Amino acid sequence: MLKRLLRSWSTLGCLLALTLPPNSRQEEHGKLLLVSFDGFRWDYINRVPTPNFDAVMKEGVQVERVVNTFITKTLPNHYTLVTGLHAESHGVVANEMFDMHLNRSFSMEGQSAYEPRWWEEAVPLWVTNQRAGGRSGAAMWPGSDVEIRGVYPTHYVPYNASVPFQSRVEKLLSWFSGPEPIDFGVLYWEEPDESGHNLGPESPLLDVVIADIDDKLGFLREELKRAGLYDDINLIVTSDHGMTQLSSEKIIELDSYVSRDLYTWVDKSPVVGIIPKEGSFDEVYTSLLNANPNLYVYKREDIPDHYHYRHNDRIMPILLEAREGWTIVQNKTRKFMLGNHGYNNTLASMHPVFVARGPAFRSGYVKSTMHSVDLYPLMCHILGVPPLPNNGSLASVQDLLEEALTETPSPPPTPRPLVPSRPKDPSHAWVVGLLLGTTLVVFFLFIFVKQVTLKQLPTLPLSNREISQPLLYEELRL
Repeated sequence: MLKRLLRSWSTLGCLLALTLPPNSRQEEHGKLLLVSFDGFRWDYINRVPTPNFDAVMKEGVQVERVVNTFITKTLPNHYTLVTGLHAESHGVVANEMFDMHLNRSFSMEGQSAYEPRWWEEAVPLWVTNQRAGGRSGAAMWPGSDVEIRGVYPTHYVPYNASVPFQSRVEKLLSWFSGPEPIDFGVLYWEEPDESGHNLGPESPLLDVVIADIDDKLGFLREELKRAGLYDDINLIVTSDHGMTQLSSEKIIELDSYVSRDLYTWVDKSPVVGIIPKEGSFDEVYTSLLNANPNLYVYKREDIPDHYHYRHNDRIMPILLEAREGWTIVQNKTRKFMLGNHGYNNTLASMHPVFVARGPAFRSGYVKSTMHSVDLYPLMCHILGVPPLPNNGSLASVQDLLEEALTETPSPPPTPRPLVPSRPKDPSHAWVVGLLLGTTLVVFFLFIFVKQVTLKQLPTLPLSNREISQPLLYEELRL
């Protein structure tokens, strides 16, 4: 009797599992941790011993050159990494912006950085991951402490540059190891960008900073091992841009060519947006067009196609771009930096580092080049998340993967800037599925109890069969 009952309950459990909707079942996908060391140029690993970067490359893959997106600054490129979109498509076109429709200014260092409207022309991967049923954690990644499309990361910490790297790592690993573990994490560290600006990338003093970054990567690796996560998590270590050396001899003073009363400028060198005052467009443009051979001047509609930096209203009517190593100022009273980025994204000095390891990646493989927009579809593939329309191509980076794809993925459609919208109400299909499943279970349980009870009742004479049915109903009511 007991064995028969257990077998029957097992059968009922299987039936219940089959009746539940597919989304309610947990599917095993890869875990992923994306780390950005701001301003870590691709060739820094060749300047000083970097045993931890070397170990990751030996265990996994390296991409020698990553062509990032224009402009090569912090916010545009960090948002590109998690959306797969060029700046003109995701809308974060600079560290400082002006939106003519909103008549509002944005600065990465001000409270405007926390306003969702500046970020909602695109959807970052942590939002997509969570809508697909995953969980995400963010430690200081640009934009991750903003409510985007009504969603925050499952776990996040508000940006605070004073929080040590070790604390950020410990927080992330607690989320990966928690009772409801995350499957996607992003981690940001401000160096060596800050030192690159202050010292210049050619300074020998920067070698100490690079070695310290390698030590921090070593700390991350050891903590992953200590937590028993090292062999399970796919680790990607990259950056947003590189850095180039500046010179006090390479200065472009706009006051020498045009009156500042005729325009307003947006963002800082080496790419400056110009808003001419009403009726002054032609004068400002003509005055700057041939002012300096180291200054490129574009009307927005004439910005080169390969920059993918034209089709967004947050790109100003006139764009100034300095030649590599040159600085645009209004006058020389401004503080001078020894290193900077933001230049043409085809320049080697602007390219970031890229190494990765983990169960999804090959071992000891070196790829010559990739585009930063290709990282997004690669991460979606690892996480098992359907990618949103993006400018990248999984086919371009599938050779980094341990297992070849069964079929070559087709490039995604070229996206248009996304219109901010409220998140859709969650589907009620799972409720219907649950009700149907419960109904079936109750039905089978009823039949089972009926049959078992009948077999346990004493056999009655045929002439008294009518009496047996009322007895059975009474037993079922007990």
